[in-house]
Amino acid sequence: MDRAKSILFLCVANSARSQMAEGLARQRFGNRVRVQSAGSHPSRVNPYAIEVMREVGVDLTGHHSKSVDSIDTASVGTVITLCAEEVCPVFLGHVERIHWPIADPASSDPSLSRDELLSRFRTARDQIAVLLAGLDVR
Repeated sequence: MDRAKSILFLCVANSARSQMAEGLARQRFGNRVRVQSAGSHPSRVNPYAIEVMREVGVDLTGHHSKSVDSIDTASVGTVITLCAEEVCPVFLGHVERIHWPIADPASSDPSLSRDELLSRFRTARDQIAVLLAGLDVR
């Protein structure tokens, strides 16, 4: 595949934003674009991300969090970082760089209800979808 048609989505844990972006991009671009995601401190795919993506017909159940260090720099043409308040991971390589500052929907705040958390994840998902719609991949 043409390196120019390869996107890597990066965030910190590779658990929510970058996973949702990967799923939405695969749905949007199909086999025309190679899509990957990773993080600087990978953890696990957040169950809320899986749930809100299922609502739009994207299955993340087979996804797993990956380290940015495991990505072959020669396989990436564009890196899109999805960090807002936290420090974004660094990807070494000669690539196009795009930054989408999307707030992390995950929270350890025990006062947040399930509905509030789902709302945060839906907001992040929908913001990513809008940005993807404006992404020109030829």
